[in-house]
Amino acid sequence: MSMLLHAGGEECSLEDLQAIPLPAETRSYKPVSHYDLAMNIARVAGDLLSGFSLHKSVFGTARYGAQLFGIHTFSNSNTNLGLSIAFRNSYDKSLAISLATGSQVFICDNLALHGEIIRIRKHTTNVMADLEMMIITGVLRAKTNFSSVVDDAETMKQVEIENGGAYRALGHLFGHEVLSRRQMPVALREWHKPSHTEFEPRTLWSLYNAVTESLKSSPPQSILERHIQLHSHLLPNQELWSA
Repeated sequence: MSMLLHAGGEECSLEDLQAIPLPAETRSYKPVSHYDLAMNIARVAGDLLSGFSLHKSVFGTARYGAQLFGIHTFSNSNTNLGLSIAFRNSYDKSLAISLATGSQVFICDNLALHGEIIRIRKHTTNVMADLEMMIITGVLRAKTNFSSVVDDAETMKQVEIENGGAYRALGHLFGHEVLSRRQMPVALREWHKPSHTEFEPRTLWSLYNAVTESLKSSPPQSILERHIQLHSHLLPNQELWSA
């Protein structure tokens, strides 16, 4: 997955995360290691997600390593979608530790997030205990959110859309600030000329993936919200796009 390409960021490995210096701890601020956060989520998910195995992990950093956005994707017998846990963190107090769950399309690594974002708003002295509970809660929600996205994907594949409906949907998403000015042309291009043949059918699912392709350039402070907003805006109004 290419992440943060237009936000001054870059992809990195787990070893790279471990090498980023951790800020100094103070009486009121306890930083959480990017590396430890990624490892703890993978560990808890591996323990709790029966029937799933870790398929892939991707990490991106911005602000010279101060901000992290990561995704762990787990697979089971479903060959098209993987269960994904997306998370973010910061060393400069710009981002709260946050976690969201949903699915990832294997052929293109597009994210489909559903539900709510779980946050720890402050890196305080109790952050580690709160973090463990946040991860457990998030992982337990993951299966439910994954099942919902799988069902939604099947529904979207049955909704046929012509160009006029796609344009209305993209304008709606732009007006509600789900898509930025830079992302709109990417989504439009992916709708007209999909990078993957699986999205050539003129359906809501193809449009959804055209938009999620463009959202890969979202900065870490908004990428979780953008994906969840996409789901909440596009699905309930599907009759508007297919009319």
